[in-house]
Amino acid sequence: MSRPDSSEQDVTAPIILEEEKIDLSDQRWSDGVVLVLFWVLAFVVFLQFFTRYVLNDSIAWTEEIARFLLIGVTFIGSIMATRKQSHIAVEFFYRWIPRAGRRIAQTTIDLLTTGFFIMLAVFSGQIAGRTRQMMVSLDIPKSTIYWIVTAAFVCMALYSAWNTWCHLRSGTSKLIDPELHADQIRAID
Repeated sequence: MSRPDSSEQDVTAPIILEEEKIDLSDQRWSDGVVLVLFWVLAFVVFLQFFTRYVLNDSIAWTEEIARFLLIGVTFIGSIMATRKQSHIAVEFFYRWIPRAGRRIAQTTIDLLTTGFFIMLAVFSGQIAGRTRQMMVSLDIPKSTIYWIVTAAFVCMALYSAWNTWCHLRSGTSKLIDPELHADQIRAID
């Protein structure tokens, strides 16, 4: 092995890490529901692991409840993502079209997204109304889970409609003017 040259960086120098400020200003009380569901899910999964692999006697209801809690975390978390406008989006074309085109595209996307959430709320409500099965391990109707999903889609549709209204009123959005968007949305909220 050869020794490193003196021109290479000194690997014994301490690494200086800078702390980032944690900004929780965009959190709302409703975001706590997702946090509570997540920790209940974590507890149920740990309980399932502990009883199955440590006690060698699994509790029957943990797997099914963990599955339904994961569905709840997913859809209720999507409400938070819709409110924060943090769902994934293709932003590539926004760089190449003029501002007027970006505004038209953003309005179209906002209206399609709101309509999509409304359509999914209607469909999941229809599924919930037709479901007559009970959960396997607990005496609770499976339609309860579908009604929670329906309510999540309704909330997403309402937040999406609100975001559309804010974008139309302010004339900007995160995709149209990334720099201006944060300040204007804070002023509206």
